[in-house]
Amino acid sequence: MKVPSLGLSGQAEEPGTPCGRRQFLSRSGMGMGTLALAGLLQDSGFATEHRPHFMGRAKHVIHVFLNGGMSQVDTFDPKPELTRRGGQMLPMTNLATERKTGVALPSPFKFAQHGESGIPVSEIFPHLSKCVDDMAVIRSMYAELPNHEMSLMLMNSGDQRLVRPSFGSWLTWGMGSENQNLPGFVALCPGGLPVGGAGNWRSAFLPGVYQGTLVDTSKTDPSKLIDDIHNDRLSTAQQLRQFELLKHVNNQHLQQRPGEAELEARIQSFEMAFRMQTEATEAFDVSQEPEHILKLYGDGPQNRQLLLARRLVERGVRFVQTWHGNMQPWDSHSNINGEHRRVASECDQGLAALIIDLKQRGLLEETLILCTGEFGRTPSVEMGQNGSGASQGRDHNHWGFSLWMAGGGIKGGTIHGATDDFGFQAVENRVSVHDLHATMLHLLGFDHERLTYRYAGRDFRLTDVHGQVVQEVIS
Repeated sequence: MKVPSLGLSGQAEEPGTPCGRRQFLSRSGMGMGTLALAGLLQDSGFATEHRPHFMGRAKHVIHVFLNGGMSQVDTFDPKPELTRRGGQMLPMTNLATERKTGVALPSPFKFAQHGESGIPVSEIFPHLSKCVDDMAVIRSMYAELPNHEMSLMLMNSGDQRLVRPSFGSWLTWGMGSENQNLPGFVALCPGGLPVGGAGNWRSAFLPGVYQGTLVDTSKTDPSKLIDDIHNDRLSTAQQLRQFELLKHVNNQHLQQRPGEAELEARIQSFEMAFRMQTEATEAFDVSQEPEHILKLYGDGPQNRQLLLARRLVERGVRFVQTWHGNMQPWDSHSNINGEHRRVASECDQGLAALIIDLKQRGLLEETLILCTGEFGRTPSVEMGQNGSGASQGRDHNHWGFSLWMAGGGIKGGTIHGATDDFGFQAVENRVSVHDLHATMLHLLGFDHERLTYRYAGRDFRLTDVHGQVVQEVIS
């Protein structure tokens, strides 16, 4: 049974505060689902910005998920020793990953230093490499298992086995939304679902209103991006009358079932859908952008959805997650040269454009960008299960991988941590996913140890009992 929220610090809130009002309504068996439409349009509680623990640098997050696993030794962590030992067994026992691996596989890509910081970047990111002075590259990330589903859950929710709220849900619960007519948490994915599906943006035991809203960005018509957003048969006035009747019936139903989280979530979804009619189509219509901005981002669903991410945070959406595509597009098991070159070319221009565009609009300082996969890839070739059939691809590697961050208080032009000489394992200033989450929450103004939610008799937090803020990447 759900226990009402105890507020951001784990202490009961007074009814006059935003969190306290939500708690009072829930205890009254009402909740946000029963508020009058006029009140919803003015102040629903969900749209009210709550008070962080301290003044944070960031107000929004754009999480670019390169699902499948970006190879660190082919992107941001060059390893000359790997090149020298190409075709040879590594001078150590290969670490255990999902599949058997063999000899060293040098990167087929050239690296060059860029910017005043001189950060080396692979040739597969010619546009993004020009932005390194705004980026912090963490080379010493590590996960727990070489498995897509579990590593995706860990990166998104801080737990790879148990059902826990995603980062976007924690953030929108903690800060609210700045726009009542758009969801506070939006997941953009072209062409289907990633591995793990909606579990990647679930709210779990947090109220259902904080779950991410999926938008299929393979559709180019903004009126069709969200199914059934418009009613072509009824006028706005007629819809309002219909909505009021539905609300009245739902209220009666809810009063007989106080504290039913699923029922409240369903009522809230109707309310949000009604409000979205006024703004959603405009927000997703990139054709309204000037020609020079469209050229800056380039063509293709990846670049287009990165432009959409900027438009959404510009309109107050708190957390936007962009997925490269359905399943795991970066999962280069057989041909790292062709596959990584292709997927990088699909998003490189848009990633650079996102940084440049946010910066020129004065939004980069308050928008935290995170670009990562769920793990990295092995520096050695992947073998068949019987030890034969070596490919030119790489297996999953949770022992060490790279990601980058920008904006929102991040110290640009920074490299943090290191893997071993071959890029197999993080060995210097290791950063766990819990550390990453603690750092992101810190930049948003939250102490990760105090952002708790009481459920089933326990105060839960995103980082569980772990996590240290990585101060070295904070400006």
